[in-house]
Amino acid sequence: MSILPFSSNDGAASRRVVVITGASAGVGRACVRLFADDGCDVGLLARDGGRLEAAKREVEACGGRASIFAGDVADTQAVEDAAEHFERELGPIDVWVNNAMTSVFSPALEMTPEEYRRVTEVTYLGYVYGTLAALRRMAPRDRGTIVQVGSALAYRGIPLQSAYCGAKHAIQGFTESVRSELYHDHSAVWITSVQMPALNTPQFSWVRSRLPRKAQPVPPIYQPEVAARAIVWASKHRRREVVPAWSVLKVIVANRIMPGVLDRLAASAYESQQYDGAADPDRVDNLFETVPGNYAAHGDFDARASDTSTLLVLEMHRNNIAVAGAVGVIGLAAALLARRASCGEKPR
Repeated sequence: MSILPFSSNDGAASRRVVVITGASAGVGRACVRLFADDGCDVGLLARDGGRLEAAKREVEACGGRASIFAGDVADTQAVEDAAEHFERELGPIDVWVNNAMTSVFSPALEMTPEEYRRVTEVTYLGYVYGTLAALRRMAPRDRGTIVQVGSALAYRGIPLQSAYCGAKHAIQGFTESVRSELYHDHSAVWITSVQMPALNTPQFSWVRSRLPRKAQPVPPIYQPEVAARAIVWASKHRRREVVPAWSVLKVIVANRIMPGVLDRLAASAYESQQYDGAADPDRVDNLFETVPGNYAAHGDFDARASDTSTLLVLEMHRNNIAVAGAVGVIGLAAALLARRASCGEKPR
């Protein structure tokens, strides 16, 4: 069984074919660049054709091949058609990254049924449709990797984002079920989750919001390239889950130990999701339609966002760290034995 599935199309045995949903901006756009830098050919799925064309040019500038498909992940037939299109254009899909999302910042009582339905269809069912489209192709070949871009909010719901938190929780249950089925079938296809921290992406400029002030990611904030590095790494390693930031790990642990306390931190959670002055009541949002503009990976928070994560570095190198630690312990023991021998002591 191959841990790192590689595509063999056009004789390019070393080039993987990667599909990314939500590829036109934010985390998806950062992933496009990093996968291209990693020598991959990339299939890009999103609604905005203009931004997809710009992302395609970035792949080609790295020497890779790119194929775009403008479609909505909430449409199961569009996702299936996109998968067919990418395999026809690029070859067998090795990695499928489910990333597309949408959200609404609003108290639950002010949400409409249509808003809940739309967030669920994109942020949850979009992952379901993408996973199934990938599995239909990967399972018969017995190779491939599916990466679910998750969130700390998959473990801990917060106020003002009930639709998004519900969708992320649903992805967890769905992914665990699929993973169990793959184990049952002795499949070499791998499915992994990367649980994201707060990220500096354009979503806060175009997400639908009823907050009195401008929406922001809950600090600490990381650049989308941190997320992309975790996703690219996860696509090549058989880890059940990757947690790329201390803030996410703290949320997961705290929610297991004292969920009731976190329930009562609503006041701080309201405040931490807003900043600066009043929100523009006339701004457009991307819940049902795309927002025009030359958006890319980054949002408005470059001055406050970190481009590194110590925990991600430790995660990516933990095997080396373990080996180094073992070597250090052995070396220390050898040094102590040598010292005793030089002093005429017998080892015990």
